[in-house]
Amino acid sequence: MRLRFASPIPDRPHRRGPRGALMALLIALTDVPVRAEVPAIFRDADLALGEQLIRQHRCTECHAQKVGGDGSAMYRPLGRINTAGLLRGMVEQCNAALNLQMWPEEVTAVAAVLNRDHYRFKD
Repeated sequence: MRLRFASPIPDRPHRRGPRGALMALLIALTDVPVRAEVPAIFRDADLALGEQLIRQHRCTECHAQKVGGDGSAMYRPLGRINTAGLLRGMVEQCNAALNLQMWPEEVTAVAAVLNRDHYRFKD
């Protein structure tokens, strides 16, 4: 006598064997937390703080004045920023040049938001 397991989908046989194992593996691999795709420099960044600081310091308005339009062209400076470290350095440069007086963890938070929304560096 063979035991049959209930299928999670009615009227559909339960998947077993190599195909079922492959499905389970694919589900497990796609269930990896998104934080694994975030560069190490941004893993502990406070994204809510970064968003708040971008609004508070009116970064978007300043960038729009510099490059025109909605300011988003600032985020594509012909390859000048091509690593997460350089992105954080650029935010630090703005911090110093504009005397924003942000702490290092605040600079990292702003850079992490920019990475999430515009650059998407993985490492």
